[in-house]
Amino acid sequence: MVKENIRWGIMGPGYISSTFAKDLQQTEGAELVAVGSKSMERAEKFAEEFNIPKAYGDYEEMANDPNIDIVYVGTLHPAHKDNVLTCLRAGKAVLCEKPFTINAQESKELISYARENQLFLMEAMWTRYLPPIVKVREWLQQGLIGEVKLVQANFGFDIGNQAEGRLLNRELGGGALLDAGIYPVSFASMVYGQQPSKIMSSAYLGETGVDERFSLLFEYEGGQKAMLGGAVRLDMVNDAYIYGEKGYIHVPNFLFSRAATLHVKGEEPVPFQCERETSGYNFEAIEAMSCLREGRTESSIMPLDETQQIMQTLDQIRAQWGLRYPGEE
Repeated sequence: MVKENIRWGIMGPGYISSTFAKDLQQTEGAELVAVGSKSMERAEKFAEEFNIPKAYGDYEEMANDPNIDIVYVGTLHPAHKDNVLTCLRAGKAVLCEKPFTINAQESKELISYARENQLFLMEAMWTRYLPPIVKVREWLQQGLIGEVKLVQANFGFDIGNQAEGRLLNRELGGGALLDAGIYPVSFASMVYGQQPSKIMSSAYLGETGVDERFSLLFEYEGGQKAMLGGAVRLDMVNDAYIYGEKGYIHVPNFLFSRAATLHVKGEEPVPFQCERETSGYNFEAIEAMSCLREGRTESSIMPLDETQQIMQTLDQIRAQWGLRYPGEE
């Protein structure tokens, strides 16, 4: 049965959830009906800002609201596992912010539970659904640049010396890899459709014990490579390049992409432009709602097996640095 509106709940009224809520309000067929926080005051403030009818000061209470079809989990990284499980146990579909969990063991538990109970679950890798990235996948599928040999992608920004902030706090799953680095890692995974067979990496661990910047070199079974970088205390040019035998694709500011250009040898460049009024989170919401309407429990664009494989890759990288989070030691 096709529902006219898909009813959303938001768990965790932080910055990322604010951006998601703004875009959801401009998404046809989406209805934002509830918000949950550990603080009733924060939940009520968020509800007032986005005209949400129901506010909860308890996550479990919100998860059991019968008027919610799907929950967007936008809480801090270490809370994802418990928060998602709370929603799944209440029979809710879930769209969980990246990184999906702190490590592959946690993600495996969530995926297993969702599959065993035939519940929809998806990692909110919103970049994948942006129109320029969709166009990039079309160009690749059409073989317009031939076999891909090299991917380059960076995502880095400078938060300054915020030693007490979330991004530099090991207790809160801080560091560049899980917050920023997952984007270029996921981008390479999307392009190649596999994880690297060999990983070489280097990271600078700051005074708080988390990675402030890193460099990655991936090698694949067919000899292809990916050169990736990320940072939380260093501004970077956040572009992506995909180099193939017949040409290359350039995606400026790939994380937030509004454009992409196809360069084929001997031909004029082919630009693609995306004119949108939203930040771009609406596209992942549209995908999730399409899956629910069609009775699918996974997205073919961001399948759970790939989410799990990416988490395993991130674990391997952190192991090279000796970076562990509380609960892993």
